Order: sequence, then structure tokens, then C-alpha cells
Amino acid sequence: MDTTPTRLQQLLTFYNEDPNDPFIIYALATEYRTTEPQRAMEYYQKLLDEHPDYVGTYYHAGKMLEHLQNPEEAEKVYRRGLQVSRRAGQMHAASEIQQALNQLLGLDYEDE
Repeated sequence: MDTTPTRLQQLLTFYNEDPNDPFIIYALATEYRTTEPQRAMEYYQKLLDEHPDYVGTYYHAGKMLEHLQNPEEAEKVYRRGLQVSRRAGQMHAASEIQQALNQLLGLDYEDE
């Protein structure tokens, strides 16, 4: 019988030891993304509220909000993410967020 803790169990242990570590919070959100989207969003929201400079949150939080049928909030998250990522000099992240925002707004048309 394998008693090795799962990745989720390990992350929850780390989280209990340090509930303010943004990397652990992000990892938990990622872990829950496909199986429990609402729980994932709770962790993304914690990052948005408590660690607003954690650039990696914005794209995935926006996508999760879209998945949860909340496009208005997704747009707000993307727009805030653009500001944060540009201020941090993370232009690749800004580009990905901009593409997600354009897609959400229907501005991602292809030239014919």
C-alpha cells in the first residue's frame, strides 16, 4: 500500500505551515483548476486580494472567471493584470493577458 502523500496533500501541508506564501497559494489554485474550479477561484481571489503583485495570477484568474461564466469580472482582472505586469516589466505576461482580454472582448479576429 502506497502511503506517499499526493501532490495536493503535500501542498495543503505546505499551505497550513505558511498560508501567506503566494507560490503555494498559486500551486493550490492550479491543482484545483480542473477538478474544483470554484475552489481554485477562491485561491486565485486570495492571491488577487493579498498578493496583487503576483503577476502569474491574472491570466489564470481571468480564465477561471470566464470558465465560471463571469466575463465582467474576468475583464477587470485582465485589465488590472496588464497594469501590474507592465509595472513589473514582465512584458511576456502582459502580452498573454492582452491576448486573453482581446479574445474576451471579441477583438481577436484573423485577417482574411
